[in-house]
Amino acid sequence: MPRPVRCRKIGRLPVYRSFSPDDTAADESVRMTVDEFETLRLLDDEGLTQEACAARMNIARTTVTAIYESARKKVAEVLVHGKRLLIMGGCCTYEPVGIRQEIMEKGSAAMRIAVAYENGEVFQHFGHTGQFKLYDAEDGRITGEQVINTEGYGHGALAGFLQAAGADALICGGIGMGARMALADAGIRLYAGVQGPADAAAKALAE
Repeated sequence: MPRPVRCRKIGRLPVYRSFSPDDTAADESVRMTVDEFETLRLLDDEGLTQEACAARMNIARTTVTAIYESARKKVAEVLVHGKRLLIMGGCCTYEPVGIRQEIMEKGSAAMRIAVAYENGEVFQHFGHTGQFKLYDAEDGRITGEQVINTEGYGHGALAGFLQAAGADALICGGIGMGARMALADAGIRLYAGVQGPADAAAKALAE
């Protein structure tokens, strides 16, 4: 029986999830997992040693070496052959971002719905939303509500913000592919393309 894969700890969700050449149509794609991206971020961008990277990701140094080599081969394949790079998936656990405002307590059986919010309506541009309205739902009814500011987070980084706020589902209008992938990696269910009053949308999902 193969050994179970140990999930890797990710300090920050990728904000940018897709890269492709400008001067040609990329017919083929290469998928880089989030933990492969994290090794590139920690080793090449932050300049950590492999030992320090292993400690941050809660894995063995030899595992870091293997993941890093895989990531570099994928980068080379993209650059040399003009393929599209997609960053998504992998066996990962995420470290939520810090939120400076107080968030209402969430019941153990509650589903927390976040709605991109502006003036009582579902905001239509997820990456630019300045507020979310949180709704806790139990037994088909709304049991708690709170409006929170996004504290300057935008686009894919909002997935980590919503994860820290305890969101299980998101209702919004338009949303890009990178943010969709970030939400999926954070385990947040997405209900996009919604218009109208935020309260009505949350109530319909709760029921």
